[in-house]
Amino acid sequence: MGTLLIRPPGHRRDVALRPAATAMVWIGEGHPHETIAVPGVALGDHDVLVAVELSTICGSDVHTVQGRRSAPVPLVLGHESVGRVIATGDSGATTVDGAPLRIGDRIVWSVTVSCGSCDRCVRGLTQKCRTLSKYGHDRVGVHGDLTGAFASHVQVRGGTAIVRVPESLPASVLAPASCATATAWAAVARAARDHDLDGAAVRIHGAGLVGLTAAAIAVEHGAAVEVRDPNPSRRALAARFGATSLDREPEVVIEASGHAVADALAGVATGGSVVLVGSVFPADPVPLDAESIVRRLVTVTGVHNYTGADLVEAVGFLAGRGRAYPFADAVGEMRPLTAVDEALVAASASEAPLRIGLVPGR
Repeated sequence: MGTLLIRPPGHRRDVALRPAATAMVWIGEGHPHETIAVPGVALGDHDVLVAVELSTICGSDVHTVQGRRSAPVPLVLGHESVGRVIATGDSGATTVDGAPLRIGDRIVWSVTVSCGSCDRCVRGLTQKCRTLSKYGHDRVGVHGDLTGAFASHVQVRGGTAIVRVPESLPASVLAPASCATATAWAAVARAARDHDLDGAAVRIHGAGLVGLTAAAIAVEHGAAVEVRDPNPSRRALAARFGATSLDREPEVVIEASGHAVADALAGVATGGSVVLVGSVFPADPVPLDAESIVRRLVTVTGVHNYTGADLVEAVGFLAGRGRAYPFADAVGEMRPLTAVDEALVAASASEAPLRIGLVPGR
């Protein structure tokens, strides 16, 4: 298919790519991806052009191609990625902590692009910005063609939270940081606002990568953690991320599966907190026993995506105490970028690995 030749507004710096970048474009349910060549980009003043080292397939990518999640087409899917800076806009760019980015820096970046000035951004809800854009979710054209991670390059726009990452960490550990790891950190951090996790009992529903990561983070906060999942192999894997069994009702329940909301609400102790992080896709309605929640003084909170500060903490965890856990094993398969359709089918299988990696140029 041909690219949409729409030049974004504002001052731009043209960057030619030789050889041309490659992007895998999804054109709708039931259709295979089409490969497009992108010979150049127009960088905004604070944009960054990144050469992708590795991208991983998230559950939301699978839901999109299966028609379970609406998305505008054509688009480049993918939002879990690690790569290197190869060009910047005329005004340069900075990391979340304000350090200037330089050519060659290895980075991860947030799934969201925020304005930083609307009422929600000012309140700290940058992931719900009034003019929000998301990598792997927006139609190609308005912001260029390199808008998702299933490509050889990504145009990371001004307003994106960028974090420099260690050279010593494998790409398989770092790519999911911009979704699974940062979301898990946000969920545990939200729970910690209501309860001291040191010595607390925490139950997590769902042994996907978000749930397992939340387990490891909570354990490192001093909690005893139990992970529930109908898949026995995933339950066994949870033990490698610090999970054990609980001997009392949990003060904190994190629902990371999207299928156990009722169990999460019913199973938390009096005065406890339930953090819902897995219920972002269409699911059956859940009956709400409001009287039970009120009488038991239960706090229910939703967490969706994360802030730049969460991404910083997530990378810090992976680079520090997270090294004790088998995050490097989460990516169970590596496939070439051009095999994205086969990879998405494999990722939807019941016994799929936690993540499948896509390698540009392989």
